[in-house]
Amino acid sequence: MKLEQVKDIIVIPPDPKYDKHIRIEQKRLNVAAYCRVSTRFERQENSYEAQISYYTRKIESNKNWNCVGIYADEGKAATDIKFRDSFNDMIEDCYAGKIDLILTKSISRFARNTVDFLRIIRELKERQVRIIFEKENIDTMDNTGELLITILSSQAQEESRNLSENTRWGIVRKFEQGIVQVNHNRFMGYTKNEEGKLVIVPEEADVVRRIFDLYVQGFGVYKIARILETEEIKTATGKSKWHSSTIHKMLQCEKYIGDAILQKTYTIDFLTKKKVKNNGYVKKYYVRNSHEAIISKEQYYLVQEELKRRSTKSEGAVRKRYSSSYPLSGLISCGECNGIYLRVTWRNKDGKSFVCRCRERQKNGTMKCKGSPTIKETVMLKLISEMLTLILEVENCESTTYLMNTKATLRNYLSANQKAFEITDLRQTVLNQTVDRIVIKDERTAAIFFKSGLIMEKDFIKTIK
Repeated sequence: MKLEQVKDIIVIPPDPKYDKHIRIEQKRLNVAAYCRVSTRFERQENSYEAQISYYTRKIESNKNWNCVGIYADEGKAATDIKFRDSFNDMIEDCYAGKIDLILTKSISRFARNTVDFLRIIRELKERQVRIIFEKENIDTMDNTGELLITILSSQAQEESRNLSENTRWGIVRKFEQGIVQVNHNRFMGYTKNEEGKLVIVPEEADVVRRIFDLYVQGFGVYKIARILETEEIKTATGKSKWHSSTIHKMLQCEKYIGDAILQKTYTIDFLTKKKVKNNGYVKKYYVRNSHEAIISKEQYYLVQEELKRRSTKSEGAVRKRYSSSYPLSGLISCGECNGIYLRVTWRNKDGKSFVCRCRERQKNGTMKCKGSPTIKETVMLKLISEMLTLILEVENCESTTYLMNTKATLRNYLSANQKAFEITDLRQTVLNQTVDRIVIKDERTAAIFFKSGLIMEKDFIKTIK
């Protein structure tokens, strides 16, 4: 019988650079820690500082560890890692080979999105980067812990979903009670008082009124933005640059008439926190008279009609002031209250006539505007015709290119033998191209501000008291 040959087995030890146990003993590890807390409560703000201090001491006290840094995100969502700058910086440093070991308090502090969490764990594991979760006592290099990691990560995600739903429930209850929540730090015209209610900031409210008045007078959102910049008026956030989109949103904002639409947007995914416009998917709540108004409802709805009209105009068409056959619509303002002059029909024993009257005085009497005159339409038109004629007679070295163009525009509306404007010559087109605004300064004086920069004043007789 042939004897079986005895096998000689030699164990070849692993390369130290791949064996985690040998690495701990034979080389210093580059160690980092990750911290994350919400800033909703003071105790959590204290926890943020405490975590940084704790991990700094822990890493520096281990002679086999080299402290790479403490990566911390304060007040960032756990469900979406793309908004956590420090977290992403840490992962990039891991990919670059700068980190061997990450210490963190718990799985819920690291990530609550199961898919992202497991992907990152596996990618770091492939690069021999360990993560130790202290609360759960889990080391990602231990293969037996992956099932537990998956279960606990799913549990953390479910906790986040429940928290999101509870928060959402509380917000909806406030909506149902008509409680308005606004980021007043970015809201021109209002701030909050000690009770949390919206109150008007007078100087900011003046800016809001000016924006609405300029739009009614025919200026576009781009031009209004440039006017505010020229006048060195700051935005709600204190910036010098005004954007057309900001002006457009302000013109559409119902809060300026004292109302509030709640739940204009809603969150479609608690993980990404992505919000979309609520086009009827969930309930909205319209709260009337929730706070003091800055803009009258009359002017607000006038602006909404004009926004709609301008948005539906064909491209390339000349944009006019408030759409009306009346050539002075939105052009005249009151020098006392800065309100818009309206065309009003008056009836007396002689029949029907038209006058120009301050909107605030027409609506509220002398309580809001005491001294504004009421002017016959024929008087106002004749006054403007005379002023336009005077422009053609301006001949001096101060004539700018814009003024020269204005005079050329006016001449185009005169017949070959005509030397002066008549009332019948006044049309929206010529006024839009030459006149910026008309201000009724007092009972006898009107001032026309031309787009050329020229200002002309003229007396008139107050015919209606």
